[in-house]
Amino acid sequence: MEPDLFTAAAEERQEKDPAASPLAVRMRPRTLDEVVGQQHLLKPGSPLRRLVGEGSGGPAGPSSVILWGPPGTGKTTLAYVVSKATNKRFVELSAITAGVKEVRAVIDGARRATGGFGKETVLFLDEIHRFSKAQQDSLLPAVENRWVTLIAATTENPYFSVISPLLSRSLLLTLEPLTDDDIRGLLRRALTDERGLKSAVGLPEDTEAHLLRIAGGDARRALTALEAAAGAALDQGESEISLETLEQTVDRAAVQYDRDGDQHYDVASALIKSIRGSDVDAALHYLARMIEAGEDPRFIARRLMISASEDIGLADPHALPLAVAAAQAVAMIGFPEAALTLSHATIALALAPKSNSATTAIGAALEDVRKGLAGPVPPHLRDGHYKGAAKLGHAQGYVYPHDLPEGIAEQQYAPDALKDREYYTPGRHGTEARYADAVEWTRKHLGRRRS
Repeated sequence: MEPDLFTAAAEERQEKDPAASPLAVRMRPRTLDEVVGQQHLLKPGSPLRRLVGEGSGGPAGPSSVILWGPPGTGKTTLAYVVSKATNKRFVELSAITAGVKEVRAVIDGARRATGGFGKETVLFLDEIHRFSKAQQDSLLPAVENRWVTLIAATTENPYFSVISPLLSRSLLLTLEPLTDDDIRGLLRRALTDERGLKSAVGLPEDTEAHLLRIAGGDARRALTALEAAAGAALDQGESEISLETLEQTVDRAAVQYDRDGDQHYDVASALIKSIRGSDVDAALHYLARMIEAGEDPRFIARRLMISASEDIGLADPHALPLAVAAAQAVAMIGFPEAALTLSHATIALALAPKSNSATTAIGAALEDVRKGLAGPVPPHLRDGHYKGAAKLGHAQGYVYPHDLPEGIAEQQYAPDALKDREYYTPGRHGTEARYADAVEWTRKHLGRRRS
């Protein structure tokens, strides 16, 4: 292993004075079995286990891998474990500071190590998405000829940020966001482990719950906050980390919000009702509470999509596409950036003209259907494309609207039992005013009058 991120000097200093290193560094797993989460990547025979030397593989050597996942999910940790466990030469580069020159130096060193000593090289390249196309191209010969086994880490979608030739020569491993249970296990281990806080302080349930909210699935953030709060508690002579101490330490108040209880539904309800009531400031307040409490951004986006049809509808037909686009963006980027997208959508929906006509229209239609008011489809509307349909009278007498100057044919479309039913009552707000005029005109030309 060559010095860079994991330098020999830093390791020696950590061994002599563990407290000199951050808690997140001290608690790095030493083996794959200590890694929290990502169990789908750690099964026997997996590429990562082969990289650390588990299994011979025979003539099939370990594959280069690209680790893709949100911050704090363990990409650097997995590379660190490989660096500790493998008997291969390990080199680390960061795409933030390295360039083609550094990459070529590593490749030249790998070829010499392989030819002179028969020692394989593992190259960990952090933030590979920051490399330009030319810089990524420089890796291709080494990966293709297996002069190095590449472990590349990225928080960006590799299908957009990594060149196709490099993707095709590597296995893409997707890291999943850590769950609250994963983070909880990590915090409890850090509290008691000899490398961690050695049971110097306790962590009450309410403080732990707030730490989980602060973490947002990021292990590094959780351990950093725990270390800061533990230091403050010990300085004050406390045996436990109180919620107040944690709040003061991280400058972030605990939001009263239970994602599995009443607060989850009450705050979500208040958000939608504030949008319905066009109070953009109240809507943003409830959105902020949900974001700060660690609510799933996809849940918020789903509620906004429903609101776009339920409360805005045809008064602003662009509201639904905007909400759908927001949901797609949220699914792609996640927090913290997703907060901007959710704010964008919430403001637009709150300030849009409102109409619930689509909601009441389908509700009235469903009510009739459930009452049994259906009846057969009028013969002239039935399918007439199959042999024998004409003999049954199907599609006979149907008038094709496009053949008429006005583009509308006066003929019956609804079943007999419902031919005079009018479900849609348009509003006069925003764009829907045009629909109101259109529906009046079309009903007139269909030979119907308002009842």
